[in-house]
Amino acid sequence: MNGIFRRLLLGSPSTIAGTVYGTIVVMAALTAGGPAFEDEPWRLIAIVSATALIFWCAHVYADGLGESIALGRRLDVAELAAIARRELSILLAGVLPTLALVLGAIGVVGHKSAVWLALGVATAALGAQGVRYARVEHLSLGGEILTISVNLGLGLAIVALKVLLAH
Repeated sequence: MNGIFRRLLLGSPSTIAGTVYGTIVVMAALTAGGPAFEDEPWRLIAIVSATALIFWCAHVYADGLGESIALGRRLDVAELAAIARRELSILLAGVLPTLALVLGAIGVVGHKSAVWLALGVATAALGAQGVRYARVEHLSLGGEILTISVNLGLGLAIVALKVLLAH
């Protein structure tokens, strides 16, 4: 179970881009849908999940087009499937925040608390990605702080937007 949680939070070494991107997509969907649907948690779950799915499909399609043009030919099914697997981290990035929303939907936590928990989990994932990148690149302390700050800054900018929209 720890391995699954770790993969959902961190992704894999080859999927950091999709994990960061997917996390930001989920946070944006939470911010946009949260104020209108935080009292309808199942609807918010559907919005967040559908948004992640649409962005994953768009990414697979766009990457497929790009690779097809670069190769000068149509991709075969195996090549397109490889792109879909590579970009799966965009979808997986939404699993833990969505589980936080489910906690609100089933009454374990309040609806508003579930939205904030989902945003917190997503922000933690962005911070973890920053730490991970800094360690892989053997950055100096200043480089580590900058990398983590940029990742957290993206997430916290979305959280700030939620606060502004909600009030």
